[in-house]
Amino acid sequence: MRKSYRVKTERDFQKVFKEGQSMANRGFVVYTLPKENQKHFRVGISVGKKVGHTAVARNRLKRFIRATLTELKPEIRSDLDFLVIARPYARDFDMGRTKKNLIHVLRLAKVLSSEETEIEEK
Repeated sequence: MRKSYRVKTERDFQKVFKEGQSMANRGFVVYTLPKENQKHFRVGISVGKKVGHTAVARNRLKRFIRATLTELKPEIRSDLDFLVIARPYARDFDMGRTKKNLIHVLRLAKVLSSEETEIEEK
C-alpha cells in the first residue's frame, strides 16, 4: 500500500483516537474518523509488544493486515481515516483468521462500502 494511503503523523493518529468512533472484536480494534474531500482512505496500523514479543511476530501480523486491506481496497470507503489496532488475542492468527476477523470488525465499523464481502479462506 502506498504511503499516501497511510495515517503517518502522531498528530493524525491522536485526532482519530480522540475524535473517532471505535469498534472492536476479539482480535482487533478499529477507530474511524470521517474526512470530507478526501480522494482515498488512509489507514494506520498498530501492533504493540503485548501482541508479539518479537519484532518478527509483530511484523508478520502487520503484513497480514496490510495484505487483507490491499485485497479489500475497492470496497473500503474513501471518506475515512481509520486505525487498526491488534489485540493480544490476534498473536497466533494465520492469514485466514486475520482476514476473517478484520473483515468482521471493518463491517461493524462500517468501513466497507458493501456488506457482501466474500471471505475466502487461504
